[in-house]
Amino acid sequence: MALIRQRKLTKQQIRRIDKQQLASQDSIDDSLMDGVVMAHYGKQLEVQVTSLPAVIPEKPEVAPDDPEPFWQTLELGDIWRCHVRTNLPMLAAGDQVRWSADSNTGFGRIESVKPRTSLVSRPDRYHKLKPVAANVDILAIVFAPLPAAAPTLIDRYLVVCHHAGVKPLLVLNKADLLAQENGVDTSELLAQYAALGYESVLTSVDCPENIANSNEQEGLDELKHYIDKKLVIFAGQSGVGKSSLINALLPDSGQSVNVISENSQLGQHTTTTSRLLPFNPADLTQGGIVDTPGIREYGIWHLSPDDIISGFVELAPLAGDCQFRDCRHTHNSKGCALWQAVADGEVLQRRVENLVTLREEADTKPY
Repeated sequence: MALIRQRKLTKQQIRRIDKQQLASQDSIDDSLMDGVVMAHYGKQLEVQVTSLPAVIPEKPEVAPDDPEPFWQTLELGDIWRCHVRTNLPMLAAGDQVRWSADSNTGFGRIESVKPRTSLVSRPDRYHKLKPVAANVDILAIVFAPLPAAAPTLIDRYLVVCHHAGVKPLLVLNKADLLAQENGVDTSELLAQYAALGYESVLTSVDCPENIANSNEQEGLDELKHYIDKKLVIFAGQSGVGKSSLINALLPDSGQSVNVISENSQLGQHTTTTSRLLPFNPADLTQGGIVDTPGIREYGIWHLSPDDIISGFVELAPLAGDCQFRDCRHTHNSKGCALWQAVADGEVLQRRVENLVTLREEADTKPY
């Protein structure tokens, strides 16, 4: 087998190669700019321009007899459709990226993603973990007296918040319905979460025809105070008024709003893709709302039992007092400190039951 000898380069050749590579890298760096992912569409993403490159592409000169070629100008605040380098992780609304633009085609390419402060993910229909939003500050868990609040879903979101490092905020919408018969249970539920230390806001925004009426927007000023200059996710079961709240907070967002199904009393899904809706489109540092697809369930199979119980703030400190280290905290678990606390009236039975339900779900892998 013949030996392939490496060509010996002179010092001058080495310097020339290094200079060319450095020039090439400088050229790439000069074309990069900052941006924020605003929405995800399959293999393409919408990215808003938040800084311009060191070298701005110039439109080529065209001869008088030649047709005018396509040319996309590059300006701050513009939204570009972008592809993603294959070696990057799956991106989500809120991601801060470095990218380059091709003015000849009107498309960009994301070259890198900046470190995230938080990441909210959920399994998709194919049971793969999919990011929903990045760099989120608050997850606003929206519920209402109608459709009836689902404590299991609220607890699920609280676990997600704890695992993702995102602050939860309970938003009770349609608060005007608390005076009705079914509002008693909702009021009690809100008081229970308040006793656990969770902050809440009461609002009354429901039907589209009420959005323009200030009398039907109770609690919005307080909600604005909580989410000012923050990146927020509005999540919750369908029909609780998430889109109506977003329309009230951001009248120009144009969110689709559906009514409650009279037969099922469940909401109809209105949002189809996660999208970042900024409070100030000209300045994304002022925060905004990431509107996520309406979901009734939020898979947590990717979390460990320790991840799940840590999201139950009042139960996690008790778990170490169980008689057995591998205690599953079911009702018939011998020496379970959680159920002893239930018997002593120190914790809620439904919270322990929800913990067991979520742990069992996590143990049952979808594949």
